[in-house]
Parts: sequence; structure tokens; C-alpha cells
Amino acid sequence: MGEIRVGDIVGRKSYGKDIYFKVCKIEDIEGSKIVSLKGLDMRLCATAPLEDLDLIEPSKVASYWRMTLAKNHEAMRHVFKRRQAEHQRSLIRSVTEPDGPGDVEGFDVPGSVLHIDGDSDYLDLCMTTYKQLKIPAEGYHISELQQAEKVYDLLVEHRPDLLVLTGHDGFAKGTKDLTEIKSYHHSTNFVNAVQAARRYEKSRDDLVIFAGACQSHYEALLSAGANFASSPQRVLIHAFDPVFVVEKVAYTSIYDPIPLREVIAGTITGFDGIGGIETRGKHRLGVPRSPY
Repeated sequence: MGEIRVGDIVGRKSYGKDIYFKVCKIEDIEGSKIVSLKGLDMRLCATAPLEDLDLIEPSKVASYWRMTLAKNHEAMRHVFKRRQAEHQRSLIRSVTEPDGPGDVEGFDVPGSVLHIDGDSDYLDLCMTTYKQLKIPAEGYHISELQQAEKVYDLLVEHRPDLLVLTGHDGFAKGTKDLTEIKSYHHSTNFVNAVQAARRYEKSRDDLVIFAGACQSHYEALLSAGANFASSPQRVLIHAFDPVFVVEKVAYTSIYDPIPLREVIAGTITGFDGIGGIETRGKHRLGVPRSPY
């Protein structure tokens, strides 16, 4: 294999190359080459000695992305199927005729999203998915360290219904106490950002917040004011998981609470990686649809 450089895709030999990482930085620390890594599709940051890394062949990377995108497309297929049924139920509820809505056509007004991400690659993936899912969204690439400083002004500017605060996280080297927030790379930064957002809007129904990344301090994030967070079992979460959580909130009627089991089961990671509290939906149905 060739020399490993910044931007290469690698796997850790000591972990059986179970996760593919992008090389972010290579440093010389006390005579050893230490590499900073970020997950290719998992919101994980890690470090590893250079000698523990192997380059991943481009064909294997391409195959990995095909598998990842196939999972994403399957999840979206279920989303649109569910939406069609929910739209029809909303019409029946909103247009009072003995036999249902008849010929009246409705239109959707989903909740809007402000997504702040510490990783520009993941943000691009998420923004593309929001567009495919027809969710109005604004996205900003802001490092985890700066999110608390920037979030209030962005909330004032965009006034979204939902806020996503994510990026990368993980355990610091040598971590033993998983209840201690200082054991995590960025959980403290996410907590600070959630608290700053709650100074803008206290109500968890008026502003719905998803916060966290791989292995984040779930309990601290919920205590800070998040509606949904990662990671209950301190596992890795997928890059698309925040999108599928907020999609369910954005397209659930304002009359209805979010079925927690359904929204979490709809993510790629599931209950080990994502959890939350009871929250109301943000979708409004409009009738009739204008021909113009």
C-alpha cells in the first residue's frame, strides 16, 4: 500500500477495519506519527498511530458508499409511503364531508430546519437529503467549538421550527467514566450550544432540538434542553440519523405528539444510538391547493 496522506480513506487494523475513516491531520507527537480521523459516514472522531492504518482501495470505498446510499434510499421510500397515508388522514380530519375530503386537494407546510454541522461533508449529504425529502432547511458548517457562540444569532435570523446541532464526537483516549462529560471530545460543546439555543426559545414544542454525534453524552444533552439526542448506549450514529428524526417531526401534524418508537425506529442506527422525549409535530395541512 502507498503512503497515507491527508484526505485518504483508511481503516484501523486493530479494529479489523470495521469503520472507514477520512484522514484529517497527521502530527508528529513525541516521535510518533498520530493521525486524526473522522468517520466516512459515522459521526465519529478518533486518533490512531499511523502504523495501525491501512489505505482502503477506491473500489471498496465506492462499494461502501453504494451500500450506504441504498440504506438511505430505502429509508426515504418508507418515509414517502408513510407521508401519503398521513396526508390522506389529515385531509379527512380537516375537510368535513360525509364521505371524506372528496375532490379537495391539500398542500403541506412542513416544519423548517436550521442545521448546524461541524463537518462540511456530512452537512452537504444532509442538505441534499432535506431537499429530496422536501423539507425547508438552512445549513451552516460551524465547528463544534463555535456552535454555542453562533447559534443564537442564526436562530434570530432564520426562526426555524427545528434545530440540528451535530458534527463529530467520541470518547477521549483512556476514558473510563462514561458519566463524566469531560470524557468526550465534543459533548460539552453540544451541551453549551443547546443551552444557548434555549436562551432563544425555552419551549421544547416551539423549538425542537436534535443534538449530538457518535457516542455523545445523551443524558447531558437532554438535560440541557434537547428533544432528541445521541447516544443512549454510547454507540456510533449514522450521518443521516438526524435528518430522519427531524423529518418525522417536520411532517407530523401539530395536532399529534411524535410516536417516539416510530421516529427512532425510522433512523438507521435505532434505539441504541438515538433517543428523546415526547414532542409535538410541526406539520400544517393547507386547503385548498391553488391552481396557480
